[in-house]
Amino acid sequence: EAVLRAFPDDGCRYELLNGMLLVTPAPGSIHQIVVARLNQDILPYLGNDGPAIAVSPGEIEIAPKTLLDPDLLVVPTRYRPGTQWTAMSGWWLAVEVSGRGSRRYDRDYKRNAYLALGVREVWLVDLMEKCVLVSRGGDPRDVRHAERLIWHPDEMPEPLTIDCARLFRGLP
Repeated sequence: EAVLRAFPDDGCRYELLNGMLLVTPAPGSIHQIVVARLNQDILPYLGNDGPAIAVSPGEIEIAPKTLLDPDLLVVPTRYRPGTQWTAMSGWWLAVEVSGRGSRRYDRDYKRNAYLALGVREVWLVDLMEKCVLVSRGGDPRDVRHAERLIWHPDEMPEPLTIDCARLFRGLP
């Protein structure tokens, strides 16, 4: 993982999964717009002093062989700012926004890895199909959401409804 952090800052995303290097292209503007729209929904839902916080990008590090950078990660607030990524667990949500360059890694490797590491729920936001594929711990099958997605962590009093069509509105 120290070697991984020494890679050049060339815009590519370098991640490590069970010792296997994953390299994906730098995120484009469409990718970043969708991540920003998700943040606009999730951040107010969690609140400033809620039981979890969303970070973008996040990091899941299980030294020395796994270092993943989900586009958006929801972690419990029991971890104070400055806590090392390696000390965190109990992640509520990992989100990957998948375009042509990252789709295979996200679907074939990272989703199952996140679930195996203990992430409760994984969203694969597919830019080509314009949908969100949701997988939950204990049942890694993808459930496809093209219109709306309802997310309700146990710690939250009310569910969050995400308008999937809004995520992709105006995008090619």
